[in-house]
Amino acid sequence: MRRYGKHTDEDDIRSRPNRKGNRPRTNIRPKHEDAAEGLVLTVDRGRLTCLVDGRPIIAMKARELGRKAAVVGDRVALVGDLSGKKDTLARIVRIEERTSVLRRTADDDDPYERVVVANADQLAIVTALADPEPRPRLIDRCLVAAYDGGLEPLLVMTKSDLAPPDKLLELYGDLDIPYVVTSRAELDDGAAADRVREHIDGKVTAFVGHSGVGKTTLVNALVPEDRRRVTGHVNAVTGRGRHTTTSALALPLAGGDGWVVDTPGVRSFGLAHIDPSRVIHAFPDLEPGTEGCPRACSHDEPDCALDAWVAEGHADPARLYSLRRLLATRERKEGD
Repeated sequence: MRRYGKHTDEDDIRSRPNRKGNRPRTNIRPKHEDAAEGLVLTVDRGRLTCLVDGRPIIAMKARELGRKAAVVGDRVALVGDLSGKKDTLARIVRIEERTSVLRRTADDDDPYERVVVANADQLAIVTALADPEPRPRLIDRCLVAAYDGGLEPLLVMTKSDLAPPDKLLELYGDLDIPYVVTSRAELDDGAAADRVREHIDGKVTAFVGHSGVGKTTLVNALVPEDRRRVTGHVNAVTGRGRHTTTSALALPLAGGDGWVVDTPGVRSFGLAHIDPSRVIHAFPDLEPGTEGCPRACSHDEPDCALDAWVAEGHADPARLYSLRRLLATRERKEGD
């Protein structure tokens, strides 16, 4: 048996060649300290449009990020060709920590959650008062997703010339949600956009709504220099609209300092990913009353301490009703 001392002749040692002819793998990854900061504006089949120093850059996700995906609203770090010229491609090497995340699933039985937008300050829930009829259960689901993801809700009611908003306002009045009521004529003359702009200036606002409610029309009024196609119509039989937005897109607010994120129209908003115990955080007047609740309390059972908390006058009974209505949303379909 051949033995080697401390000073071996490297030429005598046999080593297995690297078949691929490239450098050996290493766990050390570059830090990319000189990477540029960017904002993801839209995602299309693996290509991301990012805003870097005021110019759009086409980029792709670096392999080192693994399965982690960037979405609209993400703050990212980019390297490579940042000129923005035609046929150039940069790489996203880092996704910064998110301040908020709006998620949804296809339905309540789907375990795969989809991130709609990141780092938004608020969620504008757009609903028509008629044509199509309002869907309170869908609104409730959007509210739960907003509260769970750290977004403030804003209720935008359109087509007030076809129906009054009183019934819907009564339903959500106890939640203290800011709201805006608009008509079709106000969308045309710019009055609706002006009122909505007061609530979204200086913020990142994601707009979500059922197809046909006028969401994209409103976005077009808020961002006139980047108008999007508004060719959808409402089916007279199903009451559903045709999708006019096919991918989420972040747009700078005209005449302001905010961002508008237009999202595709939704026909369902699954909440399979939502932990009901987190919904209570959206009710700061009720949350202290849960200290006496049994472990894993659903807040809608005989031993729930919130009943006594409200009975003692610490909170309005209507607020407890609203909480329980939202918690029960996961057990109902949107069309119920």
